[in-house]
Amino acid sequence: ISSGSAWLTNSPECNWGGIICGGGVTEIGLDFNGLNGTIPSELQHLADLEELNLEENQLMGTIPTELGALSSLQRLLLQDNQLTATIPTELG
Repeated sequence: ISSGSAWLTNSPECNWGGIICGGGVTEIGLDFNGLNGTIPSELQHLADLEELNLEENQLMGTIPTELGALSSLQRLLLQDNQLTATIPTELG
């Protein structure tokens, strides 16, 4: 994400780099961004989310079971992080 990508501004999230909208947020593409920490369970509130791409970062911990609430989710890309445990059954 470039420095002019509107993150941490008052700009609507649909204008942020790595975010694609179609009514609501439909795609988050933050791969290869050096993200660290855990995957926030609050992502469960993005009801229109179809793709979540967080691959090639330094995310750790487990995949939140709450992501199973994303009924529109079609693609979940998390490879090449430091995630532990198995894929939650809620996502299957």
